Amino acid sequence: MIINPYKNGIKLALAMAAGAAVIFSHIPKSDAHGDVAPQAVDTTGLPNLGEEWLEENPWRDPNGEFWSTAVKIGASGFNQNCARCHGLEVISGGLAPDLRFLEADDSGDEWFLERFKHGYTQNGTTKMPAFGELLGQEAAWAIRTYIETRPDEGAIDEHADRLKAIREELSTLKPDDPKVAELRDEMQKIAETIETGSGAPRADSVASRAAADLDGSETSIHKAVETLTIGLSAAE
Repeated sequence: MIINPYKNGIKLALAMAAGAAVIFSHIPKSDAHGDVAPQAVDTTGLPNLGEEWLEENPWRDPNGEFWSTAVKIGASGFNQNCARCHGLEVISGGLAPDLRFLEADDSGDEWFLERFKHGYTQNGTTKMPAFGELLGQEAAWAIRTYIETRPDEGAIDEHADRLKAIREELSTLKPDDPKVAELRDEMQKIAETIETGSGAPRADSVASRAAADLDGSETSIHKAVETLTIGLSAAE
C-alpha cells in the first residue's frame, strides 16, 4: 500500500528512487512482507461489486447502508493482512507509511488501489504482495473504509481521562442501570467530535465502538469495558 496525500493538507516528501515512488525502500529485508500468503477476508454482509474494479470507495458515506459493516470487515481484513507492516489500528511504527493520513478522496483511492492490486517489489524482494486477484475488490474497499476512518493523531488524547473514568464507572454497573444509557450517550457525543487523519467524515473510534457495545445485552458492559481498555491502550 502507498500514500500520496498527507495530514492537514500538507504534503510530506516520500522517498523517491528511479523516478518512481518507492515507499518501502527503507524497510529492512527482514521486515518486508516477503512471501507471506494473503489471508482470505470474509465479506459476508457486503454487496457484490462485480468484476470491474471501481475507482472510488463505494462505502465512504457514514450514513450509507454498508458503512458500518465495511468498517468491521475492513478491520478484520487489515489485521490479517496489513497490520504486520502498517501497525495495529493503522498506527505505523515507522517501518511503513502511516496509512491513517491517506486522503479519503479519489486521489487517495487511486494510490490505494495501485498498491493493493499490484503490490510492490524492489530489487527482487517483495515489499508488499499483490492482494487484488486473491482478495477481490469487496475486501479491498472494506479495508480502505477501515483505514480512512482511523482517528487523527492525538484525537483521543483530550478525551482519554474522561473515557477512562467512564470505563471505571461502567465496571460497577449492571446493563439495565439507567446510568448506562447516559454514559453511552456521552460517549456518542465524544465520538462525534473525533476527527479522522484522512479527512473522512466520521471516525471509527474507541468512543464510538464502546458506545455501540452498550446494547443492553448481558455481556454489553464487559464488552464496552474491554473495548475501552484495549482502545485507550492503543492510543497511548
